[in-house]
Amino acid sequence: MKILIIQNRMGIGDMVIFLPFIQAISEKYNTPVTLLIKESTKANEYIHNLKYIKEIIYLKRDYKNKQHSGFFGFFRLKKVIKENLFDKAFIFNSSLRYRLICKLAGIKSIYQYPLFKKKGQHVIEAAQKLLEKIDLIVESNPQIKIDKISVELAEKDLSISKNKMKVLLGIGGSGPTKRIPAEKFKKFINLVLEEYECIFYLATGKNKEEQKILNDILYSHRKFCVPLDDYSISEILPIIKNCRISICNDSSFSHLSAALNIPTIVLMSDTPLLYGSYSPNMYPVIPDGLKKVSHGSKGKEKINPVKIYERFKYIIN
Repeated sequence: MKILIIQNRMGIGDMVIFLPFIQAISEKYNTPVTLLIKESTKANEYIHNLKYIKEIIYLKRDYKNKQHSGFFGFFRLKKVIKENLFDKAFIFNSSLRYRLICKLAGIKSIYQYPLFKKKGQHVIEAAQKLLEKIDLIVESNPQIKIDKISVELAEKDLSISKNKMKVLLGIGGSGPTKRIPAEKFKKFINLVLEEYECIFYLATGKNKEEQKILNDILYSHRKFCVPLDDYSISEILPIIKNCRISICNDSSFSHLSAALNIPTIVLMSDTPLLYGSYSPNMYPVIPDGLKKVSHGSKGKEKINPVKIYERFKYIIN
């Protein structure tokens, strides 16, 4: 049996969230599955050890590559899917486009969210309801596997001290409202260093604002910090696995860290709380003065370093 899973969200975190559902489908039918996903998920850097995924077909439908966009892109994608002779398709969205493509590609059994119901759709509950159609009850606890040798090599290559607590700081973010100011992280580092001997690994991207935050932290705390911005995601994963705990903005690293079974404090400033609490390994911190957080909260200046530190102490003790 050949199974296609379509997940067209673009983020790394989005891809990680769907892993338990993909795994459940694979185990239900006792066969690895094929993913149709966007290259921006960077899935090839963190799913290579997941045996329930057979291969990836990249959905080329964004500003960089429009091969599968528009009228002609519809038929190009249909051709790719038809050539693979899939028996079943699971579509994790409400788009008529993908349903029609699967139909025309000759797939007999198609499971999908209710059509035209994207607005207000709960990212996890919608997936759970879809899998209930095939009698599966799936909990939201994504897991990424990494081999022991990679973890040991990372420890050796970075001369990771066994005598110091390793802490990941995910200081980047996909948008400016998600990026907690450097001053907040520096105050947190100072609080930690008053009681613990630690080394902090700073995970971020190459965006200009992210680099500014990184350099600001390094300027005052270089002795205690190791920047990871020149490392790929696949190179960073073994480093994360060496850490005792992670403190991250709502970013790719919060999702990856939690999926590696590392306790992860997620700083939620401007996105729905769901994205920092769906995993049992996540411990969300929201801005002072707010009872809930969502798009438009713009609370990054109200994230309290003392509150982060209190949660940190609770977890490690």
